[in-house]
Amino acid sequence: MPGTSATLDSEWSLLLAACSAIPHDEKLSRLRSLLRQPVRWKSLFDLADRHGVQPLLYQALLCLEEAVPPEEMRSLKQSYQTNLHKALLLSRELIRIIERLTTGGLEVMPYKGVALAEVLYKDIALRQSGDIDLLIRPQDLPRIRDAVRELGYTPHLAFTDVEERAYLKSGYECAFDGTAGPNLLELQWAIQPRFYAVDFDMEGLFQRAVTLPVAAQPMKTPSPADLFLVLSVHAAKHVWGRLVWLCDIAQLMQFPDLDWAWIGSEARDLGVARILRVTMLAANRLLGAPIPATADESLPEDSSTRTLVEEIQPHIVNKDAFDTESLKYFRLMMRLRERHADRRRFLQRLVLTPGPNEWNAVRLPKSLFPLYWLVRLSRLAARLVRV
Repeated sequence: MPGTSATLDSEWSLLLAACSAIPHDEKLSRLRSLLRQPVRWKSLFDLADRHGVQPLLYQALLCLEEAVPPEEMRSLKQSYQTNLHKALLLSRELIRIIERLTTGGLEVMPYKGVALAEVLYKDIALRQSGDIDLLIRPQDLPRIRDAVRELGYTPHLAFTDVEERAYLKSGYECAFDGTAGPNLLELQWAIQPRFYAVDFDMEGLFQRAVTLPVAAQPMKTPSPADLFLVLSVHAAKHVWGRLVWLCDIAQLMQFPDLDWAWIGSEARDLGVARILRVTMLAANRLLGAPIPATADESLPEDSSTRTLVEEIQPHIVNKDAFDTESLKYFRLMMRLRERHADRRRFLQRLVLTPGPNEWNAVRLPKSLFPLYWLVRLSRLAARLVRV
């Protein structure tokens, strides 16, 4: 594909085949053919790790174990088992947190990590584990913070009262450090920071939630239709930089009862129909995920869709992370929106919404806190001058 380094062509092809959404027999046939060529195993494993798909690679190659050098298969199995152990640890912590919050009358929803692995892959070991993400209602943050502190979790960043009130409006998450590591728990009262101008109805997400077993414990999680919207927008925010995000979308696209008419209507209301179409097309091109006819009808292509997919494909295989503070990034985020009004809102909020960086750069007295938008403007102007 365009943008792939010549030295990684075979490894990238192997990884895409292992993660593909094509029929099982066709996948095995393609993998057998690719395994007849020389493979740089360390490069392949590093690539799989960076893209969060080591467990999927292991699952695929396990069916062709005779074609993989024994020492390489042992290495991959060890990585799989390490991930399984971490998934079990996070599952135990998730259950402990949910039980404590439920006892206190607090409702939260796990929606990524081991919960997403259960929903999409029916196995917590088939998705690389990172941390625990919980959707919460913003008004519950103080009580939840106190509750998880009793379990050994402390906020990664400290805010004053006035900063916290502002951050609940402009930000979207609060990270907590635990005994097992930093940033182990993330409480999220929005899907993205406010400046992205995608204003999800969080109460609606809670009302439409479904109850599923996560590590054998019943828990509420967003409905599959809501997940499709949330995961697509999240992937777009990071310019689809990890293959696992497209694997998740490919899994969701195969759900037989997904309400595409509702997804299309909600996407248009939020102004993210183009983002969803780009995400589906990327999953189709890279992983062979078929786009259902009803999805085609509800989320038709526009004149920019294919051009955008051509642009993001090289980024997905590029080792250098996309600079999310660059003008190039912000231009892309605006081009991903199909409505002029959403682009204007994005630009206005981006320029005029201060946050932790501004609060840390200049310490204004409480009485002057409303003037932090001027600090934001000055920092942006200084960045433009440097460019």
